[in-house]
Amino acid sequence: MQDISINGLSGLSYLPGYFDRAGQEDLLDQIRAIVAEAPLYQPVMPKTGKPFSVRMSNCGALGWVSDIQGYRYQPVHPGTGQPWPAMPDALTHLWGEVAGKAPPPEACLINFYDQGARMGLHQDRDEQMFEAPVVSVSLGDTATFRVGGLSRKDPTKSFRLQSGDVVVLGGEARLAFHGIDRVLAGTSTLLKNGGRINLTLRRVNPA
Repeated sequence: MQDISINGLSGLSYLPGYFDRAGQEDLLDQIRAIVAEAPLYQPVMPKTGKPFSVRMSNCGALGWVSDIQGYRYQPVHPGTGQPWPAMPDALTHLWGEVAGKAPPPEACLINFYDQGARMGLHQDRDEQMFEAPVVSVSLGDTATFRVGGLSRKDPTKSFRLQSGDVVVLGGEARLAFHGIDRVLAGTSTLLKNGGRINLTLRRVNPA
């Protein structure tokens, strides 16, 4: 685990290659089964209705959604109305290793980035418990990850996330602005047709 300081904030950790190739393939198989039950959908921005460039789904007790009415967590898929599938054991095990004494994760956001998709700088602040970290897993093509400070105007630092890498935003860095500038096509053979999957584990409610 590598601790990275950004704008004097502690709590940002980088775990390169946490999942080896076999672990990535096993996790990918489980995510495919989850998406078969809870299909990827195209979220839109609140108020404007502008579509995200990523498609998403969730697993766990709660799922994060964005639509014209706003950002929120809910226990069912917005399209099917069915509960989200269970979270894979490999992800809850990861949380237990890197999240300290935080209670178990309640949500895992699944974002799929195809060629040209990106995610602008943002904070993960729709949760009620900022004491728990946000834990992110990368699968597939390499992405350029940008992270800054507690203000959108703070200086940022960029580094590349490869398939199997894990990032933890905790402590002072829990509310740091972060995003994905671009996905580098052809940098991984994990996904047959290319692209990147990002899995983001979150604790939503106080214990």
